[in-house]
Amino acid sequence: MTKKILFEGLIYDENGNPVETAFVGNEPCYVVDDAGFRRHIPSEQVDRQVLAMMQEMITGHEDLLSEQAAKMLGQDDIFTRAMIETQLKNMDQQIERIFEIGIPEESLTYMGMTGFRITINIHGEVTDLHQPGMTDPNDE
Repeated sequence: MTKKILFEGLIYDENGNPVETAFVGNEPCYVVDDAGFRRHIPSEQVDRQVLAMMQEMITGHEDLLSEQAAKMLGQDDIFTRAMIETQLKNMDQQIERIFEIGIPEESLTYMGMTGFRITINIHGEVTDLHQPGMTDPNDE
């Protein structure tokens, strides 16, 4: 069981309201207002869905993403790009580590400022993942 809430502040309900967070015992939860009833949804259930969706978006584009990441780091050399690309290709191995350490608060703030937004329903199912700059593969 995870002890970190990964996407705090980036989760919204289907009415566009921000979702609160809370702990039920030691279990972190997203709290969705269901007509006055506060539904506590284990955060890991939602966070794993989001990470899987993000991994799906990355798959097949590792070379381009690693090139752009290396440029952003100011280290646009073949070794840096290869290292980043390997990390992206092995993202499934990184997910458990993300649950252990969480996502840095600065990164969450940046994601929020760029318009990154996750919508869930009252059952904790991700209904929309809005990531600015990404095109919907169904629009092709």
